[in-house]
Amino acid sequence: MVRHDRNISELWKSLPWKKFRANLFRLQKRVFKAVQAGDKAKARSLQKLILKSRAARFLAIRQVTQLNAGKKTAGIDGKTALIHEERFNLESLLRQPYWYHNRLRVIPIPKKDGSTRLLKIPTIADRCWQCLAKFAVEPAHEATFHANSYGFRTGRSAHDAQKQVFLNLQSNKNGINKRILELDIEKCFDRINHSTIMKNLIAPRALKEGIFRALKAGINPEFPEQGTCQGGVISPLLANIALNGIEEIHPSVRYADDMVFFLKLGEDEKKILDEISQFLAVRGLKVSEKKTKFTASTDGFDFLGWHFVVQRNGKFRCYPSEENYKAFRKKVKKIVNSSNDGAKVKAQKLAPIVRGWRNYHKYCKMDGSRFSLWNMSHRAFKVFNKETKQDKHSAKKLVKQAFPEVSYSENRHIKVKGNKSPYDGNLVYWSERNSKLYDGETSKQLQKQNHTCGYCGLKFTSEERVHLHHKDGNHDNWKKNNLIVLHKSCHDYVHMSKEEVKFIEFSQAQTPTRRVRSKAKRS
Repeated sequence: MVRHDRNISELWKSLPWKKFRANLFRLQKRVFKAVQAGDKAKARSLQKLILKSRAARFLAIRQVTQLNAGKKTAGIDGKTALIHEERFNLESLLRQPYWYHNRLRVIPIPKKDGSTRLLKIPTIADRCWQCLAKFAVEPAHEATFHANSYGFRTGRSAHDAQKQVFLNLQSNKNGINKRILELDIEKCFDRINHSTIMKNLIAPRALKEGIFRALKAGINPEFPEQGTCQGGVISPLLANIALNGIEEIHPSVRYADDMVFFLKLGEDEKKILDEISQFLAVRGLKVSEKKTKFTASTDGFDFLGWHFVVQRNGKFRCYPSEENYKAFRKKVKKIVNSSNDGAKVKAQKLAPIVRGWRNYHKYCKMDGSRFSLWNMSHRAFKVFNKETKQDKHSAKKLVKQAFPEVSYSENRHIKVKGNKSPYDGNLVYWSERNSKLYDGETSKQLQKQNHTCGYCGLKFTSEERVHLHHKDGNHDNWKKNNLIVLHKSCHDYVHMSKEEVKFIEFSQAQTPTRRVRSKAKRS
């Protein structure tokens, strides 16, 4: 039985993932171009091919059960990331033309204002179907989305939204005299009208019905015709579909349901707010009167964890917001003051948190002792020095490890060009752009390798993270000829045992479908 499980595991790893990615991307690119050309009938027929594609099914299963951060969160069936045999069984299950969703697991999440938000989690199988549906639907709608929409879209990020705010408020756009409408939509995900989503959805009939059943599985009994499942894979895409077009009312920046509008002198704020309210009313939504407000650009406003302000001299500035900084400080303080872990463990826990925070704010103005984190690092040194028994050298080394440095370049992020999408097929543009998200040795190696994976040879895109691999396994050896950049999944493959690699090299000579059948017969 152990041998059988091991063979199934090796069989899963030996699947032609490179070929799968290429096949799926080829179909998605055709869907995108068909919608761009206005041929929705052709797009729907291509979407059917994606749903029937073996490559898409396996990639959806791998995305949900191996790559997604939420793979350890169970639905009502209690299952988390599946074993390899269950993944093969699920691939067979995803072939059925009609998909019926299970009930959702409800997890209450406390909000800042004291209220509770209900996070609804589908089962692993339902998430895999939603991921497959997203593979088909996303490229069609990427061809229709507004250029100033940045949230939950492939190839776009919060930094693009940050740059767009700068472009609207810089001195040559007379940003000092502008006012900001900070728009908050009341319970956006819980109140979106199902009929609006279905009306705007570009998909074949069977897929539409499956998505409609997914929407009904996550409803609130008080509002049976509204709401999307916030723990679902496809929910952010459906929210983007429903809200698409609100950007055309007035110059603005949207990140999912967070929006800011830019008003010039003399523009009628009441008229703009009325148009927004009418747009939202059709979708079952309304403006939150408590949180929506008008602010002068010189008074500053918070958006996506940043505080934006135009100084009296007309200079634009962006800093981490007070709320964001306090939440980060609280996390660091909790780890540093913990009595359960030693200095080494604390340094390991702090490093990804600090690096993530610094990378998120790398295009802000970060000078000064507060944002340089001097006080936090000094406090950590005192604690580490005590825990290492007054060994200052070790304490300093651990502090350096816990607070990794990140280079800053205020307002220097290069925003995505207009309506460009990864599905447009311009792999050179997207691989080079995504390579700029990394710095240090990873960035240098990406340029050296011409933005391609050192294992599979495919260009890097935003779908999968880049990993820096040490060829000799020694993570202290940073010589250039010892480093190579790989896809995360390729990196996992490289670290398999030699026995597994030999088995896979042997099994790759056979047709994957035949191998699955032969294993099933033997079992």
